Amino acid sequence: MDLVESREPHVPVATACDALGVSRASLYRRRQPPEPKPPPTPRPPSPRRLSDAERQRLLEVLHSDEFVDQPPREVYATLLGRGEYLGSIRTMYRVLAEAGECRERRHQRAPHVHVKPRLTATAPNQVWTWDITKLATTRKGVFLSTYVILDLFSRYVVGWMVADKECKHLAAQLFADAIARHGVEPGLQVHADRGSAMKSDTLAQLLATLGASRSFSRPRVSDDNPFSESQFKTLKYQPDYPGRFDGALHARGWLQDFFGWHNNDHHHVGLALFTPADVFHGRVEQVRAIRQAALDDAFAAHPERFPNGAPTVRLPPAAVHINPVTPGTVAVPLAS
Repeated sequence: MDLVESREPHVPVATACDALGVSRASLYRRRQPPEPKPPPTPRPPSPRRLSDAERQRLLEVLHSDEFVDQPPREVYATLLGRGEYLGSIRTMYRVLAEAGECRERRHQRAPHVHVKPRLTATAPNQVWTWDITKLATTRKGVFLSTYVILDLFSRYVVGWMVADKECKHLAAQLFADAIARHGVEPGLQVHADRGSAMKSDTLAQLLATLGASRSFSRPRVSDDNPFSESQFKTLKYQPDYPGRFDGALHARGWLQDFFGWHNNDHHHVGLALFTPADVFHGRVEQVRAIRQAALDDAFAAHPERFPNGAPTVRLPPAAVHINPVTPGTVAVPLAS
């Protein structure tokens, strides 16, 4: 701006502004700054406004023993039924707000902060996760409930059940059978979402009796139970998944074959292509030796095909986490 102002007299303003990349409007604005705006005129009070005496009278009525616990709508209707009008419903709210008394009068539950679940399994039967998914039937609006319990460390399905509905007693029966079948020692941790069957006292008492503790996902956070959710996707995206079942018998027959494949034949990516049964039953070292021997033979026959050197068999992770603790994060113990 100063260079434009100090230009030679024969140089036009437009030429100088174009050469320096300065807006002429900005230059003219600088030369003639806008006049300061006058202070706003106070708004006169509304002629419909209640007088101070009328407002005080309205507050006294609202504070009376008869109306102290009643909402303005109730006060307005009661007074109007007696042939008395002190102000509209909105006016009552406005007067109460100006007095700092316009709030929720009912008792409210204090906000509850749900702890982020953090679980770690370093061996089978330390942490089980479970959930219930719906299976559509050929009858419109009728669904079957499939209960599935998954071992976190190995992804092995340790128990499952198909029923006509979600039921806390069926869930307790499924866990009692699964814990007895696998000989689980006290110390098991069971993780689930906050469904009615998961939060039931019936299941809580059973697990406490068997020495197992519980943890729960946060409300509306599906990532807090990712392994069960992922297993359900694997189930429903199978090429031969029927989509709709004729009934519980049809569903049990298909699921029995599926869970047999999932446990014994499914080479799980998260387990370095070992099967859940390999990890759950402790066969990893045996299978690793067979795989390593095959890789060693392949490398000996054609080393040029392995530019990174002799291949080694990847092993399943030594620990599996739900919401692992990152550096700088303080882990909060979960309530049982």
